[in-house]
Amino acid sequence: MRPSALLWLLYPVAVLLGLKWLAPWQLALGLLALVALRWKSASGAERLWLPMAVLALGASAIGNSALGIKLYPVWVNLGLLASFGWSLYQGPSAIERLARLKEPELPPEGVAYTRKVTWIWCGFFVANGGVALWTALYASQGTWALYNGAISYGLIGLLLGGEWCYRQWMIRSSA
Repeated sequence: MRPSALLWLLYPVAVLLGLKWLAPWQLALGLLALVALRWKSASGAERLWLPMAVLALGASAIGNSALGIKLYPVWVNLGLLASFGWSLYQGPSAIERLARLKEPELPPEGVAYTRKVTWIWCGFFVANGGVALWTALYASQGTWALYNGAISYGLIGLLLGGEWCYRQWMIRSSA
C-alpha cells in the first residue's frame, strides 16, 4: 500500500486528533496542502472528488468550520459512485475491468455478473455516502470518526469478502 493511500485511510483519525489541537481553519489548510500534493498523481475517480474536497476544505478554512473537513468521505463516495455509475453507462463496467485483469477472456455470463456487482457497489456508495453525510451533519466527532474511519472500512471488507465467497460458490456450483 502506498503511504499516501494509508494517509487517506487514516483521514478520520487524523481529523479527530487534529481538531483537538488545531482550529478548523488550520487543519483545513494543512489538508488542502495534502490534497494539492495528491492531485499530481490522481486519476480516475479521484479526479472527480478531489475538486469537491478542495471546495469543502476551502470553505472550512474560510469559515473556520469542521463541517467541510468532515464532508471528505461524502465526496469520496460521490466520486466513486460517479465513476462506477458512468462505467455502467459507458461500459465496460468497473468490476468487469478489474475481472479482466485476471481473466482477459471473460465469458458473457461473467460480463453480466460483473455488471450486477458494479450495481451493488453503486448502491453501497449511495448508502455509505448517506451515512457519512449524516455523521458529518448530526453526529459527534467521535461517532463521525468511528463510522468513517472503521465501520465503513469494515463494511467494504464485508462486501468484498461476501462477493468473493458468493463468486466461489457460483463457480463450484456451475462446474
